[in-house]
Amino acid sequence: MAWRCTGATNAELINNLAKHHIIHSERIQAAMTKVDRAHYIRNKWEAYEDAPQPIGYGATISAPHMHAHALQNLQPYLRPGARVLDVGSGSGYLCAVIHQLVTDEEHNKLGTVVGIEHIPELTEWSIENLRRDGLGKAIDSGHLQMVAGDGRKGYPPVAPYDAIHVGAASPTMPYTLVAQLASPGRMFIPVGTEMQQIIQVDKDENGEVTEKELFDVMYVPLTDKDKQYY
Repeated sequence: MAWRCTGATNAELINNLAKHHIIHSERIQAAMTKVDRAHYIRNKWEAYEDAPQPIGYGATISAPHMHAHALQNLQPYLRPGARVLDVGSGSGYLCAVIHQLVTDEEHNKLGTVVGIEHIPELTEWSIENLRRDGLGKAIDSGHLQMVAGDGRKGYPPVAPYDAIHVGAASPTMPYTLVAQLASPGRMFIPVGTEMQQIIQVDKDENGEVTEKELFDVMYVPLTDKDKQYY
């Protein structure tokens, strides 16, 4: 059904995701509407297709419906003032949407979003995209941080994170990332090789960790720079 969500404009794309009950939160719909996907992909004429798009270096930007699923799942932890890590941040799109959700300037609750990507050229491009989208102030203040590095190791300087999103499939559960979750906190991650599933990882107030299988997917693998770079 997701292909039906393709629109002629960003607003139409997001409205279609809501119409087909992929988005069922007004907060998520509002945040995604504020971030125009055309700023974050290579081929502008494909910006509003509900499909993954190549962004170079063997990387992709996920289909809008997958971003919507991730945001809906993580929403309880995407509160104003929250700290969030996006592993495999690519073009910076999801970081921009999450920034909208964790920022409440009126009440001075400014969250921190860290995007980590192991291809330095993509990291630089994502910063250009975010600035083009009017988020230069958030980058300059450190509330939006785009880092070049191995996302499988997380990013300890800003940990613990209220929410972690992983945008590529890990062959096994990366417990280094689990360790960087706050208590409470949640991670949304695809796990597997030939067969992949989205796993919801929850850490409660006492640090107890539970895993829940959500649905089958097919993502590019979470790998190192040398294997992906071309």
